[in-house]
Amino acid sequence: MKSITGFQNVSLVFPDGVKKGSLSLKGDSIASFEAPKDGITLPEGLFVAPGFIDEHIHGANGFDTMDAKIESLQGISLALPQEGVTSWNATTMTMGLPSIEAALRNIASYMKEEHPGARVIGAHLEGPFISPKHPGAQDPAFILRPNVATFESLLSDAEGHINEVTLAYEEGGKELLAYLVEHHITASMGHSDCTAALFKEAVQGGLHCVTHLFNAQRGFHHREPGIVGMALLLDGVKTEIICDTIHSVPDAFALAFKAKKKEDIVLISDSTEGKYLKPGKYALGGQDVYIYDGVARLADGTIAGSILKINVALQNVSKVAKGYSFADLINLATLNPAKNLGFDDRIGSLAKGHKGDFVVLNQNFDVFATIVGGKVMYEKEGFSL
Repeated sequence: MKSITGFQNVSLVFPDGVKKGSLSLKGDSIASFEAPKDGITLPEGLFVAPGFIDEHIHGANGFDTMDAKIESLQGISLALPQEGVTSWNATTMTMGLPSIEAALRNIASYMKEEHPGARVIGAHLEGPFISPKHPGAQDPAFILRPNVATFESLLSDAEGHINEVTLAYEEGGKELLAYLVEHHITASMGHSDCTAALFKEAVQGGLHCVTHLFNAQRGFHHREPGIVGMALLLDGVKTEIICDTIHSVPDAFALAFKAKKKEDIVLISDSTEGKYLKPGKYALGGQDVYIYDGVARLADGTIAGSILKINVALQNVSKVAKGYSFADLINLATLNPAKNLGFDDRIGSLAKGHKGDFVVLNQNFDVFATIVGGKVMYEKEGFSL
């Protein structure tokens, strides 16, 4: 892996727009916006943006978080830079507690050392505290009611590295929500049948995120707006969206982009181990998943995660997000998830002291190179920094 000293006279993507400038690194972090010695210049038409953050991803490249193996997290981390991802949340599934515990212990162990590829920033606990009415592709046999003691045990297994929890508030989640808020862990409503009234109660209690908007949750009705209606209505509630045109068709996510503030949308992949691989049989949360026609499904046809790449999500969104600048679109996969998880003091934007995580891309979100902590982790074939 080669290291870089920074960039010189390039198009830098800041949260408020694109500016011509330079950037210097010291170690693995941004030191200044002055021209560095041996700084990299780029061809016209290429931009330097913060590295993408995927806060909700189960697997890729034949590996899954629930494998509970160091080599699986490493395999995912090595693959993700090809789509510009430099940080990711290893996301668990609703399985038996021993399986979840093993996965969390593995995440904690992995995070103790530096590894090549995208950086694991923690765990997203997607289940088991969800609703049996909206299991999605998760196994209903292992669903549990929200419980603080159970969560504390899981947090101990993860050595404190759980930074997001998906829960069904209506299943008795008030105490767990209060615990998450007190400990600065992002609580996200998902796989839930929550009514509008209960959703508003949860928001007042500190909930500020919705897991994969539109999917596996109570939808909108004009006499009961449900999770979808309230998520679209309430400012400050961040909404994860899987913009693969399968989980949500373009008109649906176009509605979200019209209704929500720009800072309140987070792009996620929710991808599974079959991403980057040919069609066939794979796994997700202990269940068989079949990838065909570009879709991951359980045997009964239920959509089971995705094979979406974050840069492709940006391409899809760019066609329908009216009034969004290039920088606004980049924020959907950088600053917005960083703020959602409370990591915006170190990743998610180009700022002094932040990690030297970058994606070099063009206006169409094609990835040419990805740098993690000042080290080049990916270069497109035929391109060299």
